[in-house]
Amino acid sequence: MKLSGGDMLMRALREEGVKFIFGYPGGAALHIYDAIFKQKKIEHILVRHEQGATHAADGYARATGKPGVVFVTSGPGATNAITGLATAFMDSIPLIVVSGQVASHLIGTDSFQETDMIGVSRPIVKHSYIVQRTEDIPSIVNEAFHIATSGRPGPVVIDIPKDITAPENKFEYKKPKKVNLRSYQPKVHPHPGQIKKAAKAILSSERPVIYAGGGAIMGNASTQLKALNKILNVPVTNTLMGLGVYPATDKHFMGMLGMHGTYQANMAMHNADLILAIGARFDDRITNTPSKFATGARIIHIDVDPASISKIINADIPIVGQVKESLSALIKEIKRSKIKIDSEAISKWNDQIKEWRRLHGLDHEMYLKKSKSKLIMPQEVVQQVYKVTKGDAYVTSDVGQHQMFAAQYYHFDKPRRWINSGGLGTMGFGLPSAMGVKLAFPNKEVVCITGEGSIQMCIQELSTCLQYGLPVKIININNQALGMVRQWQDMNYSGRHAASTYEESLPDFVKLTEAYGHKGFKVTERNKLGSTLAKAFALKDQLVFVDVYVDQSEHVYPMLVSPNGSMKDMWLSRGKKT
Repeated sequence: MKLSGGDMLMRALREEGVKFIFGYPGGAALHIYDAIFKQKKIEHILVRHEQGATHAADGYARATGKPGVVFVTSGPGATNAITGLATAFMDSIPLIVVSGQVASHLIGTDSFQETDMIGVSRPIVKHSYIVQRTEDIPSIVNEAFHIATSGRPGPVVIDIPKDITAPENKFEYKKPKKVNLRSYQPKVHPHPGQIKKAAKAILSSERPVIYAGGGAIMGNASTQLKALNKILNVPVTNTLMGLGVYPATDKHFMGMLGMHGTYQANMAMHNADLILAIGARFDDRITNTPSKFATGARIIHIDVDPASISKIINADIPIVGQVKESLSALIKEIKRSKIKIDSEAISKWNDQIKEWRRLHGLDHEMYLKKSKSKLIMPQEVVQQVYKVTKGDAYVTSDVGQHQMFAAQYYHFDKPRRWINSGGLGTMGFGLPSAMGVKLAFPNKEVVCITGEGSIQMCIQELSTCLQYGLPVKIININNQALGMVRQWQDMNYSGRHAASTYEESLPDFVKLTEAYGHKGFKVTERNKLGSTLAKAFALKDQLVFVDVYVDQSEHVYPMLVSPNGSMKDMWLSRGKKT
């Protein structure tokens, strides 16, 4: 059967199991959009900005584990997708971004809406294609999905000149054969010798810590991680990206580590004699000063990407392979090992962590305590959201103080429930990613915990939510400033708030939400917070925006002392260090 390039593209996407495309049409992509119109199996979601499309597809991918798909046109359509591509690349999220391009004979002539999408996106994609022959579309799509989802996942760009999709040019659709790329063979199975070494090191340790990152979630290794620690009973911490891979309510979970990690997690990492790192990157938000990081610990590092191992912190026992397979092999080796872990030493180690938690642990019941102040604390907003959702919501966020409060105070017991821009730290990510999650799971509660700065980056997607009936709940922790910027200015620049406050220019978010056809609430008093949230979440079929005015002066603590600090060097509160 002969098909046009546009029809080929849609058929190839159907064969990959695609259900949704997030996109925005334009001249160079109109042949493709005509092909969308002629089929009914894939739904196209019309966003209000191409950045929103990439974030929505990203949210869908994080929540489902399946690649998100984006369509944009040439020039500004393509460049508007760049931030979303970089966001996905930094967090290893599988995306397929199909960009329209000007006709082949116009490339290089500075024609209308021409941009070198391949050149512009090259540093922030896993791979990219420019289609030169219509008949190559099925195999390119097949390869793109394989590359995006295998090994260390990531985004792939397919740039298609307009003439390649012209409806009058039809070619035979050839179903692609099994992908076999000689230059791309990601390692799946770990080396048995390294697994043996790791098992011996773990069982010989007295102060071990399991440190799991986003790679453990992307590798679907939550079950294996829980099974491993059922044997070991050792403390576990997660990166921001790894939250949910290990149950937050489990007694061995210490909370998040790093820049705004818990006191007990950071102290445990600093004092450990062995660290089992699983799908984590040891980036600057985790290690603080690398030369001072866990100097007494042996490092076992499991990762599918060999380039990530020993990139920042040298690994004593590197293990290259898929996390799931690596942990399964490690469990088998530990079970058959003649060496047994020193349960008495581990018990003392767990007691030490309990003591650290008692000394400076987070107050997760702040909302239950009476306060003389009418001001709402941002932490208790998250705590109340956790209570009203019974800890079972999908939570999206952006970057900043609201992100950290959400990560610290919402207990994630399941993977893929915390949808967040970790590596790039992208403002505006929260709302569109919530749309992607809600489309994937229409019967689940989806909450966007945002700030008045972040929400305004992609607030136009409220219109998309109306068009497609997406009743997400938006909790705006409104401190009337760029909170994290102001926190750093308070701490490092003597309170000189350069360009971090809005003065009197913030909109009335309730009126704005209602103008978009949704429901809005404003909360300024502590005693109204719980009842308002209950009312908002009771409106199951309606998007609700809850604008909560919080104490402007509140900072996120703990906070690692930098530069030149170690993991035990933390600000615990205003003016108080360890």
